[in-house]
Amino acid sequence: MTAADRCDRCGAQAYVRVVLSAGGELMFCAHHGREHRDALREVASTVHDESQKLAATPASAAPDER
Repeated sequence: MTAADRCDRCGAQAYVRVVLSAGGELMFCAHHGREHRDALREVASTVHDESQKLAATPASAAPDER
C-alpha cells in the first residue's frame, strides 16, 4: 500500500486492505481495521495488514531519535 491509499471510513492513510469474498476491496486505517477486524474476517478472502509500519523507526531518523 502507498500513502495515496485512503481509509474508506475516515480518509486517513490506509494500512489494512480487505479483499472481499464476494468481490471488491475495502481499505482501512489501522484504527478502523482493528475496530472492524472480526466482522471483516467473516467476509474477506484476504486481509493484508501493514499497521506494524506505524511502530517502525524511519531509516532516516537520527541515532538519538531511535
